[in-house]
Amino acid sequence: MSNTEKSPDLPALKIDQAEVEKFRDFYTELIGFVPPRIHARTDLLARLDPEFLAMQEAIRKHAMYPSCFDTKTAQLMLFGMLLMTLADAAHLHALAARRAGAGWEELSAVVNLAFLFRGLPAANLGAQIIQGMAQAERERQDGEGSVLSSAADIAMREGKANAEKET
Repeated sequence: MSNTEKSPDLPALKIDQAEVEKFRDFYTELIGFVPPRIHARTDLLARLDPEFLAMQEAIRKHAMYPSCFDTKTAQLMLFGMLLMTLADAAHLHALAARRAGAGWEELSAVVNLAFLFRGLPAANLGAQIIQGMAQAERERQDGEGSVLSSAADIAMREGKANAEKET
């Protein structure tokens, strides 16, 4: 096949699958699973530009973990920033903040701050995210106290809610 012909197939991985999984392990540790968009990005770049994948992940790691903030604080800030743009990824950072120890009051305070400068859309989205997380946690309690819900369950619920909102 010449360089001008197009193949429907993506090329094979240019790095070992274990290396790709190493990049993804961060997300599993942080939020409990690898979100579909991140899975797609890591797969695509592992096939087409693994050097750029490594650079992206190094920059993400550096920016997301400054020495002056703990994980919970950084994730609360990211949750608020994403609420300001009504980004659907806001729920992932709310999950990460919760997994890092954030309480409902802290998450709600972030929503309130976003409300000041973004208004009711941010407040509504934030409340929906927090309510969904609380519902999922209640559903997953095992009788020994509060157990955080599977982040995948929460993401699925959020995705379904977003799809219903769009129709």
